[in-house]
Amino acid sequence: MTLDEIIEQRKSLAIARVTKAIFPDKTNHHDTLFGGTALQWMDEISFISATRFSRQRLVTVSSDKIDFKHPVPGGSVVELIAQVSHVGRTSLKVQVDMYVESMYQDGCEKAITGYFSFVAIDENKQPTPVLPQDFIDLCIAKNSATPLNDND
Repeated sequence: MTLDEIIEQRKSLAIARVTKAIFPDKTNHHDTLFGGTALQWMDEISFISATRFSRQRLVTVSSDKIDFKHPVPGGSVVELIAQVSHVGRTSLKVQVDMYVESMYQDGCEKAITGYFSFVAIDENKQPTPVLPQDFIDLCIAKNSATPLNDND
C-alpha cells in the first residue's frame, strides 16, 4: 500500500454527513437561514471529517471561498456533506457542500459551498503531521488504511 492509496482510503472513510431542519429560531428577517448558523454548522462538520481522516488534534485555521448560491428558506431541510479535499504534511482542507430541499417535495439544490483548513497540533499546540510516520509505516506493513482497527 502506498501513501497515496492510504490517503485516498482515509479520505473515503472521512466523509461526514448531517441533516438538519430549518426551524424559525435559525432564520433571519427574510425567513432564510442565518449565514452565521450555516458557517457554524459547516465548520463543525468539516472538523468531524478532518478528525476522522487524521485522528489527531486539529484546529481550524481558515475558512475559504464560502459561496452562498441559493437561499435556505425556513421550513426546509438541509444536508451538509464534508470531505477531505487536500492533504498536506501538517494541514488539510475540507470541502463542505450544503444542499437544501423542501420538506414537502422531492429534489434538492446545492445552496452553499465552503472550504475549511485545519492544522494538526501536538500536546504543546505545535504543528505536527496529519498522518504521523509511524502510522503510515504501520498502514504499509499491514496493507490497510485502518491498521489499528484490523484484527491480528
